[in-house]
Amino acid sequence: MTVAETPPSSQTFEAAPEPRRRFVERPMAQLVLARLREFFREPEAVFWVYVFPILMIVGLGIAFRNQPAEHVIVDVQSGPQSEAIAKALSADSRFQVKTCDADECRLRLRTGKTQLVVSAVGSPVTYQYQFDPSRPENVVARESVNGALQQAAGRVDPVKSSEKLFTETGGRYVDFLVPGLLGMSLMGGGLWGVGFATVDMRIRKLLKRFLATPMRKGDFLSAIMLSRMLCMIPEVLVLLLFARYAFGVNYYGSYAALLFLIVLGATMFSGLGLLVASRAKTLEAVSGLMNAVMLPMWMLSGIFFTSDRFPAVAQPVIQLLPLTPLINALRSVMLEGSSLASQSGQIAIMGVWSAVSFAVALRIFRWQ
Repeated sequence: MTVAETPPSSQTFEAAPEPRRRFVERPMAQLVLARLREFFREPEAVFWVYVFPILMIVGLGIAFRNQPAEHVIVDVQSGPQSEAIAKALSADSRFQVKTCDADECRLRLRTGKTQLVVSAVGSPVTYQYQFDPSRPENVVARESVNGALQQAAGRVDPVKSSEKLFTETGGRYVDFLVPGLLGMSLMGGGLWGVGFATVDMRIRKLLKRFLATPMRKGDFLSAIMLSRMLCMIPEVLVLLLFARYAFGVNYYGSYAALLFLIVLGATMFSGLGLLVASRAKTLEAVSGLMNAVMLPMWMLSGIFFTSDRFPAVAQPVIQLLPLTPLINALRSVMLEGSSLASQSGQIAIMGVWSAVSFAVALRIFRWQ
């Protein structure tokens, strides 16, 4: 007697689908959270990112705060009419007058202790002015002193004049400085916060461990950039709010336009930080590369003074540096109330830097 074989079941059993993971459980989110915890556990990093820009604003804002006009320092050379000249200038509170012989006057002028030397020569008397024409304050001193002496001699202006003082904020040095420091902070945070941290993980063999996981290179690099963006939000808010309430800096443009430029600038420098760190294997190497990238922008891009001071032949190169269009656009939006459409050229340059730097970094990045 044979046992009948049991016919196979017509039902097929499928593996139960994996539960859908929440965003916080995904690899990119975990990497972002890990980077944020690591950042806020480093007091040095917190100081350089959040406290140092505030100290810069305080120091430079106090040094270049609005003050009454300084005295014009004038030396009267001993000789004919020197007493009359000194008396006429001393009657005006703008001038600080000192009488000295020719050798002392020349020495004081050469060493910058006086702005102008006045003497009376010839007959009839002619006022002779000695000054350094390369110093704008000396040229202004010459015009002010000459006007005062001519009026003391009886000159009458043919046309009456009056003064109207302008006190609206926006033209002070601290107003000019804040967009530059904001751009500098985004540059430093992107390069050091992304590039230096990536090389540090490579040195500690963390990247080699990530290589053994199914993590994609794009997820890792995106997580590094996103963590930097999240750190940037309080950094920018602290800087802008401190400038607003401590020094009365007004922002005339759209806050949406300002936010767009900040995000674009942070993205651009995060991409540059990844590019610099793609192959570097030591802290010395990445420090040297970052200094080589940052130093030209520190000097040329207009953080502390306008980039227009440099010769016209250098302007095409300066305007293509990553930091220059960011600072120019920030100043236009914050101080002039310009729209994003008017800054399309600057935005295009930053967009190219962002796309190219991240694409090249993704291409050449090495885990070890």
